[in-house]
Amino acid sequence: MGAVGVPRAALLRRGFALEYATLGWNVVGTVILAIAAIGARSVALAGFGLDSLIEIGASTVVIWELSGSGEDRQKRALRLIGVGFALLAVYLLVQSTWVLASSFRPHHSTLGIVWTAITVAVMFALAFGKARTGAALDNPVLKTEGRVTLIDGLLAAAVLLGLVLNTTLGWWWADPAAGYVLVYYAAREVKEIFFGDH
Repeated sequence: MGAVGVPRAALLRRGFALEYATLGWNVVGTVILAIAAIGARSVALAGFGLDSLIEIGASTVVIWELSGSGEDRQKRALRLIGVGFALLAVYLLVQSTWVLASSFRPHHSTLGIVWTAITVAVMFALAFGKARTGAALDNPVLKTEGRVTLIDGLLAAAVLLGLVLNTTLGWWWADPAAGYVLVYYAAREVKEIFFGDH
C-alpha cells in the first residue's frame, strides 16, 4: 500500500500515466519548437526544444525504471537523466554566448509565445502530480524526474518572458539571456543528481 491507503499498483499506474502524458506533450512540443525556432531564429526556443528532447529521454528512463526494481536500476536511471542535462547545459552555454557576442537579432514568434505559455501550465501540473506520486511510492527517480518537469515549466516561463520582451520592447538580448537561465537550472540539476543526496 502507498500513502493514505492508496494501493502501490494504483500509484504505479498513475506514475506511468504522468510519464506518458509528459512524453506525448514533449514529442509534439519538439516539432512545434523546431518550427518556431527556425522561423524566429531564436536560441531560447531552440534550447527549449532541446530541453523537450531531454524531457523525452528522462520520461523514457522513468518508464523503464518503473517497469523494474532495484537500487542499481534507480542509480543508472538518475545518471542517464543527469547526462542529458549536462549536454543541454553545454549546448546552451555555447549557443547563448555566440548569440550575445555576435549581437544576433532573433525575430518575434507568436507560435513560440503561445506554445511556451501553454507549456508552463501543463508542466507545473505534471510536476505536481509526479512529486506527490513519487513521494507516495518513495521512488527517487520519479521524484527527480518530477523536478525535471518543474524545471521544464520554469524554463518555459523564462523563454516566454524573453520572447515577449523581444517582441514588445525589442530587447533582442532577452532571448540569449533566457538561454543562460536554462544553463543555470540544467547545471544545478546535474550537480544535484551526481553530488546530492537522494
